Amino acid sequence: MTADETALREDLRRRVADFLAAHDPMTTDRLEFLRARYDAGLAWVSFPDGHGGLGLPQALQPEVDQLFEQAGAPDNNHQANGIGLGMAAPTILAFGTEAQKRRFLKPLWTGEEIWCQLFSEPGAGSDLAGVATRAVRDGDAWAVNGQKVWTSGAHGARFAILIARTDPDLPKHFGLTYFLCDMTDPGVEVRPLRQITGEAEFNEVFLTDVRVPDSQRLGAEGEGWRIANATLNNERVSIGRSAIRESGMIGVVARTWRERPDRRTPELHDRLLRLWVDAEVARLTGQRLRQKLAQGQPGPEGAAMKLTFARIAQQLSGLELELLDEDGLRYSDWTLARPEKVDFTGRDAGYRYLRAKGNSIEGGTSEILRNIVAERVLGLPAEPRVDKDIPWKELPR
Repeated sequence: MTADETALREDLRRRVADFLAAHDPMTTDRLEFLRARYDAGLAWVSFPDGHGGLGLPQALQPEVDQLFEQAGAPDNNHQANGIGLGMAAPTILAFGTEAQKRRFLKPLWTGEEIWCQLFSEPGAGSDLAGVATRAVRDGDAWAVNGQKVWTSGAHGARFAILIARTDPDLPKHFGLTYFLCDMTDPGVEVRPLRQITGEAEFNEVFLTDVRVPDSQRLGAEGEGWRIANATLNNERVSIGRSAIRESGMIGVVARTWRERPDRRTPELHDRLLRLWVDAEVARLTGQRLRQKLAQGQPGPEGAAMKLTFARIAQQLSGLELELLDEDGLRYSDWTLARPEKVDFTGRDAGYRYLRAKGNSIEGGTSEILRNIVAERVLGLPAEPRVDKDIPWKELPR
């Protein structure tokens, strides 16, 4: 570490100490504390001054978060607002106007406004560019009509990042526009989708003549595909990240192995060690990727991280069931519930096994991610696509 880096860390630690001295986390109101932390630039330290940050390297963020956690400071409900923090915030920062940044970033970070993602559709799941939801300009607003599906947390969200088709005469990748949609507006209907776990963390969302002000259009008209790709790159990095050794499913299974010596066999031991190595390689690769991201916007490498995360999580959850034998077949509760947050390692082994099945679908299917890695990372020839230059309205549906 250079002298400049050491001085930077020491100055940041002093800032945190001074803030905590002025805002006792034990006596300060939770929201007052979080808003003050944002204003002090100690929310996202890599964000610009005035938007929750200090313009510092992103690598310093874990240290700041740890200092606040050690002091007993309140968190910003990050588990319930993963889409807002991991996807909406960096996209708004990169493409939003100054007015949009000032309106949305602070209540997003404090958790006062939860966000969801209106991208996928029943007729355009893996083919995001094929979305049919229409947005038609009407004065200083847009009238939006369509249906979205697999919308995590829509039942508790105040805002959504939304992709809609604004020009059906253009090829499918060019006629899209990106919006910030108020989920409380008239015409927005949210219905639960019950999953194999019994929960309904996902939803389908119907949009009927929803008026979205043009001031809530993110980027230029027709620029939706480029902005959506930036959002998805952020999503895949956030889903696949694991900062601590033996965190996530590998930690759960390793703990079970240590606590149940009666269930150990050489074959299970071999599989566990192989998956432990895979998880550790993925964790270290993720650290390297995050260091790269600190220098700019995330790229397609995040697809490889998310792809690896899904495979390892599914294999580990299956291994856990085998290790537990009949105990792994017990399931605590299939009652319909609409959780505020998703915990991949929560509840019991049966839940973890069933929930992991969604890991290879959410955030981009593993099949699509393999194409991204092949074409954009490895530089392999792209698959033939006959629909790229045809106007969207002429495509068969």
